[in-house]
Amino acid sequence: MPEQNDWEREFDHTWANSAEHKEPSARARMLAARWKENPPNPAPFRADPDPVPRRSSWVSTAVVLGCVAVVIVLLGYAQMRSPY
Repeated sequence: MPEQNDWEREFDHTWANSAEHKEPSARARMLAARWKENPPNPAPFRADPDPVPRRSSWVSTAVVLGCVAVVIVLLGYAQMRSPY
């Protein structure tokens, strides 16, 4: 392999990946220090999120019927105000 100058060597990924020691990222060091004092609780892989509280069916029905009633009243008012 021909001799590389410093500029080419700086961006040579194969040379960088062949390093014996690789320093962890700042986030990895931060988490390692945090977990050393207070380790995280075990969690299953891709655990289900907390369930969302659901409204009762009668509340949903009342909201839908209320919206339909408002639309009917608005259409009747608009038709009453418009000239023939």
